[in-house]
Amino acid sequence: MAFIVAIDGPAGSGKGTITKLVGEKLGLINIDTGAMFRCVTLEMLKKNIRIDEEEKIKELLDKINIDMVGGQQELQIFLNGEDVSKKIREKEVNDFVSSVSTLKVVREKLLGLQRKIAEGKNVIMEGRDIGTVVFPNADVKIYLDATPEERAIRRVKQNMEKGITTSYEEALQNVKKRDEIDSKREIAPLKKAKDAIYINSTELTIEDEVRRIVDIIEKVKNK
Repeated sequence: MAFIVAIDGPAGSGKGTITKLVGEKLGLINIDTGAMFRCVTLEMLKKNIRIDEEEKIKELLDKINIDMVGGQQELQIFLNGEDVSKKIREKEVNDFVSSVSTLKVVREKLLGLQRKIAEGKNVIMEGRDIGTVVFPNADVKIYLDATPEERAIRRVKQNMEKGITTSYEEALQNVKKRDEIDSKREIAPLKKAKDAIYINSTELTIEDEVRRIVDIIEKVKNK
């Protein structure tokens, strides 16, 4: 029987890192939903498709192929056969991805894909609407948060590790902008599920976060 862990939260809250580590520790399959939206965004940028060109977006979505390969630590993202693991984290995609993620046609297409990938598996999935929309009946729901300032610091560090240079000011502006867009969008806005466990990670180490979430999951599994 499938077991689903949903981890939601705003940009830069550490969802991706924590999801990978918890998944590795508990043997859960990690599905990076944010990378899916970033792949669509990158493909739209490549083809110069605007967010108001719905027919062109539909055509793109019918042909797009997104694949995730590798272990929990080194997950590679492939877009139409090309490794775009680094490209999807660059500034141009960062600046556009929230707008793309508000599009109904994109969310519907990726929602179906996310559910299909997780079917019958023990999965940990992170995003902004996993516990509210994608898997409202998830076995465990976590809402991971931190202050905008702390999230900006983490984003700068994360980008540095990927060879991408971002200033703190730029990262903070991007985090605040994405918070506003994600929380106010009409379709599947960012919000905490009523039954999600809230964790503010501002003062926590990564090890503390992983330990806390692993404990929560194991208590549910052992009921």
